[in-house]
Amino acid sequence: MFNKIILGGIGLLVFIGCNTTVPDAQLVTPSPSLKKASKELPISLIPNLGKAAEAYFSPDGNSFICNAKIADDDAVHHVYTANIDGTNIKRINHKGEDACSYYYPSGDKLIWTSTRDYPDIPVGDWSVPTIYPQGAELYSSDLNGENIVRLTNNMNYDAEVSVSPDGKWILFTRQTDGKLDLWKMKSDGTDEHQITFTDDWQEGGSFYMPDSETILYRAWKKEYDDARAKPMTIFTIKHDGSDLKQITFEDDQTNWAPHPSPDGKHFVFVKVLPPHNFEIYLMNIETGRQTRLTYSDSFDGFPVMSPDGNSMLFSSSRNAKPGDRSLNLFMMDLSTMFK
Repeated sequence: MFNKIILGGIGLLVFIGCNTTVPDAQLVTPSPSLKKASKELPISLIPNLGKAAEAYFSPDGNSFICNAKIADDDAVHHVYTANIDGTNIKRINHKGEDACSYYYPSGDKLIWTSTRDYPDIPVGDWSVPTIYPQGAELYSSDLNGENIVRLTNNMNYDAEVSVSPDGKWILFTRQTDGKLDLWKMKSDGTDEHQITFTDDWQEGGSFYMPDSETILYRAWKKEYDDARAKPMTIFTIKHDGSDLKQITFEDDQTNWAPHPSPDGKHFVFVKVLPPHNFEIYLMNIETGRQTRLTYSDSFDGFPVMSPDGNSMLFSSSRNAKPGDRSLNLFMMDLSTMFK
């Protein structure tokens, strides 16, 4: 989730969740059950947030949690929540540097990544896997940023966090000795279990599917750790480490930032088109067919579907002035996609 990626050639720095040859356009075919997106569906800017990215809906779909620079003293990104109309903005943490965050499905708790307990340790670089911030730990809090509980204590990189729909499991990425793997632990931070054990893949950006058993994630080959542009592949795996399946097959393509649909059959993700154009697609897991959702020369990324599947939050530079690389949050109306 909230790592970073540098768009080669244009100098834009954004967070992955932290370029390559694109397959023939004929391979990107809309599913017959979906309306072909010949142009973008209705989009609106989330107001009042300033620089913000990587937002995730609350369980009721009425608010979201994100990383933003809003307050005058925000020298770095911090965790914020807000209503989807841009009101009721709250800063959850103000210490250290914050990264990926998520709601518990109960709707009364938050989980987030921060370096808040290590002010004297060099933060490293969220964009370079070989120097990811060590001491990025996971914390839970209430909706006001109070009653904070530290969930991990290991001085590793623990980030890219989400929670299973049934509320039983926290899913995250841990870096140990330069190796990134998926981990899970119980919702109270106990009973940690490593899920992936691959030697040549760097896994992350993971989310549970609606069954609270299948995990959707992206990975790159470890040989690309120092590359500015990383070919990425999307996979699914059961949370006991079984039933690993490759979902995208363009070996030199960047397929990144997947997020599942509530129907369990689709997911949204980002595909990099030539020369450096980040666009959002919807993919049917069963058929493998893809539908393009955004059509902009600007950066479009971090797509997240609402709990009812009718809306999508995403981050984009389409509203930025020339020369400004800032990202803002937008909402796309998907209510007609499955009709």
